[in-house]
Amino acid sequence: MKTNTFGCKQSPDKIGILLAQLGTPDAPTKQALKPYLKQFLSDPRVVETNRVLWWFILNLIILQRRPARSAALYKRVWTEEGSPLLLLSQSLSDKLQANLQQLSPSIEVTFGMRYGNPSLESAIDQLLEAGCTKLLLFPMYPQYSAATTASTYDVVFPHLLKRRFVPTLRVAEPYYRHPAYIKALTTRIHETLNDLESPPEKLLLSYHGVPQAYVDKGDPYCCQCSETTAALEQTLSFPKEDIMHVYQSRFGNDPWLQPYTDDTVEELAKSGVKHIALAAPGFTADCLETIDELGVEAKEVFEEHGGEHLTLIPCLNDHPTWLEAITEILTEELGSWLQTDTRGCQISCEIRCPSKNAQS
Repeated sequence: MKTNTFGCKQSPDKIGILLAQLGTPDAPTKQALKPYLKQFLSDPRVVETNRVLWWFILNLIILQRRPARSAALYKRVWTEEGSPLLLLSQSLSDKLQANLQQLSPSIEVTFGMRYGNPSLESAIDQLLEAGCTKLLLFPMYPQYSAATTASTYDVVFPHLLKRRFVPTLRVAEPYYRHPAYIKALTTRIHETLNDLESPPEKLLLSYHGVPQAYVDKGDPYCCQCSETTAALEQTLSFPKEDIMHVYQSRFGNDPWLQPYTDDTVEELAKSGVKHIALAAPGFTADCLETIDELGVEAKEVFEEHGGEHLTLIPCLNDHPTWLEAITEILTEELGSWLQTDTRGCQISCEIRCPSKNAQS
């Protein structure tokens, strides 16, 4: 660490913004998926069960079979440049920095992954090396869940507390009903639907599921997803009675939040519905769960049972409306930090700091 990052400063304090994403493997291969899945599925926030029993299940069964299958799925979404989630996160981070530096040149923006690379820990180190003494953590999960948002805290807080100097930390609150976020989603959905030759008969809003037991223990995720849907019903120019709220990506045999996306898609096709559209308001960037699970697997289920056309609506990604929205949300969260004169410490140190005077 540079000696002038903290203590006697040679440059003004900076504000760091850390965008926290879930994660992505380094490559769509069995070798890359095994450590990625091990890190993900070893998280007690993700799998809440007896740790000793789960260690045996994970290491002796799941990690022997699932990496190869997951690698095959990732190959279907991988681009020539790499992971879609990684590329989209980098693009949003770069554009956001350009936007926010118009408000204050002292702002630094980067992103990190809870699982995989670049890690949240490395992103924190990067911001502190750049001279950031204030950090705003912005989870890229609009709705709070212990399995995502709290898991991010589990990494960020301990990593900061290992340091001699712990920067001032703010955490953005879940923005599941923030007007700017709802406006961005509405714009993204309308753009896609307006480009279609004919409107879909049903619009499904698909959120990543969590086990029902997690909600029973007090996780507010289900309620926050429902509030997002309720807000969208008021802003979308689509018949409210034809908007459906569903949950995807269940794992294991325990009951998860319902109704399930795949079952609903199948039932709609069997009932004679020929055209549906799918949007994923719980995901801010396209990834395996949106591109493949909704865009490929759900499409196959729909067509297999009589459906004809499934339209996948892209996530917010780095869309200009989302860039505008996230800039608005971050500006609100930064609050007084944007008014602070960051040059004061530099001037004071030059006059009063014993170690600096001794060096001169």
